[in-house]
Amino acid sequence: MPPYQPKRPDAWWRSRLHEIIFEADTPAGKAFDVILILTIVVSVISVMAESIRGIRTDYGQILYRIEWGFTLLFTIEYVLRLLSVKRPMGYATSFFGVIDLLAVIPTYLSILIPGSQSLLTIRILRLLRIFRVFKLTAYLGEADLLMTALRASRRKISVFIFAVITLVVFIGSCMYVIEGEQSGFTNIPTSMYWAIVTLTTVGYGDISPVTPVGKLLASMLMVTGYGIIAVPTGIVTVELSEAAKRKISTQACPSCGAEGHDLDASHCKYCGAKM
Repeated sequence: MPPYQPKRPDAWWRSRLHEIIFEADTPAGKAFDVILILTIVVSVISVMAESIRGIRTDYGQILYRIEWGFTLLFTIEYVLRLLSVKRPMGYATSFFGVIDLLAVIPTYLSILIPGSQSLLTIRILRLLRIFRVFKLTAYLGEADLLMTALRASRRKISVFIFAVITLVVFIGSCMYVIEGEQSGFTNIPTSMYWAIVTLTTVGYGDISPVTPVGKLLASMLMVTGYGIIAVPTGIVTVELSEAAKRKISTQACPSCGAEGHDLDASHCKYCGAKM
């Protein structure tokens, strides 16, 4: 029998902090998620409001202070997330870890870029704050289900996209030969652009065939487009149905913070730590 090993002094508070921040099946975790979602929504609305000239002129200073308040809150949240996992770098380099960092960096960068001539650059950097909206997907119960279906169908969709690209190259080359430069099909890449626009049923109308053969080929491509659009939808739908049969746990890994594990998982499928 192995000797008794006392828990580290910080084990309790780290476990409790992890439960509140990452878990969604406890009262404290649910309350944290609700508050965080509301905060994210309000912060994104403030970013959108700041982009409106009239609101920015009248309430620019207020929105500026609000933005700094949100930045400090998200900074504290980011630090707490790193403290609550055993492998902070594992979470920091994960998708949502990067998103969390992108949510706070631009505001701090605006301090390091002085001078009125740099205001446009600062504005572009501050637009990165809109990445906060992507954090909402971490708290949607069906997000893992959708990601599982997309991952399972990636090979089929890759083959489908390759077939579509082959068709676009073939049709574009044919239209270049049939219509020629006098009809606007000045080169094969331009003709491929027309084929993509036609195949996806977008139809900008900036380029269009004028010869009977070109119109016939365009008509066939339009009809084909309706059938092609339904293919990836069917692929993802089938995989989504299969993924729905598997139950996903709301528990996050205490080591790296990863989510999306099976209900009977005893170890993290990303870092191997015990759940």
